[in-house]
Amino acid sequence: MTAMKQTILRTDQLQAFYVLDMQGAQKIVKAVNNVEMRIYENEIYGIAGESGCGKTTLLKTLFNDIVPPLRLVGGKIYYRIGSEEVDVTTLSPEEKRKLRMEYISYIPQGSMSVFNPVLKLKETYEDFVRSHVSGQSREAIFELAYKQILTLGLPRNILEVYPHQLSGGMRQRVTIALASLLQPRIMIGDEPTTALDVVVQRGVIQMLKDIQQNLQNTIILVTHDMGVHANIADRIGIMYAGKIVEEGTTGQIFSRPQHPYTRFLIDSLPRFGDKNMRSSVPGSPPSLADLPTGCPFHPRCPHAQDICTRQMPDFSHIDENHKVACWFVGEGHHGQVA
Repeated sequence: MTAMKQTILRTDQLQAFYVLDMQGAQKIVKAVNNVEMRIYENEIYGIAGESGCGKTTLLKTLFNDIVPPLRLVGGKIYYRIGSEEVDVTTLSPEEKRKLRMEYISYIPQGSMSVFNPVLKLKETYEDFVRSHVSGQSREAIFELAYKQILTLGLPRNILEVYPHQLSGGMRQRVTIALASLLQPRIMIGDEPTTALDVVVQRGVIQMLKDIQQNLQNTIILVTHDMGVHANIADRIGIMYAGKIVEEGTTGQIFSRPQHPYTRFLIDSLPRFGDKNMRSSVPGSPPSLADLPTGCPFHPRCPHAQDICTRQMPDFSHIDENHKVACWFVGEGHHGQVA
């Protein structure tokens, strides 16, 4: 049970906003807005939601890669390192860089952004290792790289080619292999299966599963594709307008979705043998620079009542693993609206 697992990363009222200067006026984009989450050791945690809801910004913030115009406005990020919980928001830039190199890795959107197009893949591996570990000979680096490539089921000669000589799916596999090379305790993946066909997606998903099982580490995975989450995630956080609005095990999210937004996401999935038109979320996501008052989903919610327009609900806990921020769910003042 997740309740028995050790927390490896958690946030406390995390706020990360883009602060933009627009013709002398300041524009605030609330991409991560009071997010509280706990990620456990040895799990795959999925983050789902429509494009523009703040998923990628949340990943960058968890990775502690906060550069202008993104600012950490409030809250805390804690990593568990050994027996201690470290507030990484208080560390110096050099301490943050060292921690990122030794403890956590990032798989960005688009594999081509990882590679130098004029270098063979083995040279990219060499540059990566030298930037993280000092004193390694070229022979030792290549031995490590080839051993890992073979362990993950990739052809040995793949490191001898240039990035453009590989398919998109194979480049993505090599990117993931590179991110796992130094056995990080946490791996963060930003849409690692986007723009891949379903057959290639399956291979990438299986590779991520194999890495997680071999390393017994934690993977935090963002994708808007609920089908990918169904196949890989242990738990899922549903994100809307900069907030986590529901969180539960994958089984709970798919079998008993509680938030109206989550239900729309589940209902939009195709089903074998069902040729009917799938329903989608009505309306459009709000601008993160001009959020509605109260629950940000209320302009699109078919069940919204007056209180939804005025006040954001706290989380109601369905059980120890399942929570939802909705006035229609739970006990006490949350349940009085239903």
